[in-house]
Amino acid sequence: MLAVDDTPGEGRAIVLLHGLTATRRYVVMGSTALQRAGHRVVAYDARGHGESDPAQPYDYAALAQDLVDLLDERGIERAVLAGASMGAHTAVRVALDAPGRVAGLVAITPAFLPGEPKDLDRWDALARGLREDGVEGFVRAYGDPPVGEAFRDSVLKVLRQRLARHEHPEAVADALEQVPRSQPFADAGELAGIAAPTVVVASRDESDPGHPLRVGEAWAATIPGAELVVEEAGQSPIAWQGGQLSRVIAALAERT
Repeated sequence: MLAVDDTPGEGRAIVLLHGLTATRRYVVMGSTALQRAGHRVVAYDARGHGESDPAQPYDYAALAQDLVDLLDERGIERAVLAGASMGAHTAVRVALDAPGRVAGLVAITPAFLPGEPKDLDRWDALARGLREDGVEGFVRAYGDPPVGEAFRDSVLKVLRQRLARHEHPEAVADALEQVPRSQPFADAGELAGIAAPTVVVASRDESDPGHPLRVGEAWAATIPGAELVVEEAGQSPIAWQGGQLSRVIAALAERT
């Protein structure tokens, strides 16, 4: 069973999807701007994350099916999907497989392009650290964040905060091993088949090298009519600022 927050509203339904090792509170970082604007906002913990039950497997086929099932269970015919990293990849899979269910798409810090190398040994080390010594084991395996000095303390603080919110850390470890070995689409050209209005929110590499700017640029260039949103150089990423990110999501929802 998935843990879900469903706030009623008269505006377009918006579904928030978090990234790997995060929870439902780490999409718009606790901002309630979308609810205050009158939107129905659904946020949920992906399988095995946060307060949701463990459920094998942890791949994009299963994650995408969970999202479609959630829309069905909640009686939502069409929604704006706003997903970060793993959540962005999941939302794109649904936009490709079930375009009629997607009124709009906000892809936040995507990290996947087919054919690019993946450091699976690092993901396995993170999983092993989490299994053997919990949050601190994960943080030790993560090591010194490869970001600019101004962002290092923030990265470590958020890592500890969000990892501490999982009821089933062993399931998160399973996800750390399986999600990077899965892929939401097989060819980058598939992105050209997305029909929904789309905004891609990318981050500059100084603050978020795990989600390369070039990937966000490639997504925006391939998805028809997509808009690319990036913070100014030297600024904190928009993806880390709940209020600003909510405004981006709300603007797209209003256009749909």
